[in-house]
Amino acid sequence: MNPYIMSILMCNLALGAIITAASYHWFLAWIGLELNTLAIIPILAKHHHPRATEAATKYFIIQATASSIILFSSIINAWYTGTWDITQLTTQPAPTMLLIALAMKLGLAPMHFWLPEVMQGTDTTTAFIVATWQKLPP
Repeated sequence: MNPYIMSILMCNLALGAIITAASYHWFLAWIGLELNTLAIIPILAKHHHPRATEAATKYFIIQATASSIILFSSIINAWYTGTWDITQLTTQPAPTMLLIALAMKLGLAPMHFWLPEVMQGTDTTTAFIVATWQKLPP
């Protein structure tokens, strides 16, 4: 992979984590998580091997599902509270859905079945990024 493209993707990984950590608005937090996800997909698929393609596809499907649940949870919370503030998570279906989505994004049990398969399809450096840096924003 071109070093310039790799540096842009790594900067997007850092930017996504910073946006998510610094946001007080649900939509901005979701944008940061999506930026983080979209930056890691080409890194996962940089090796032209079927296992790398499978790992990138599995990662994308799980992360897209979790992101849609986070967005739906924030919409439900905004509907009930009238605000998009992260600190106002008071209605009952929203925190439960958010917990499930974050467990999917982090690879926590019982939503962890995708993580070992993604790790097996990547090289060591990419697996290290997925296991550490990708777990910070959620």
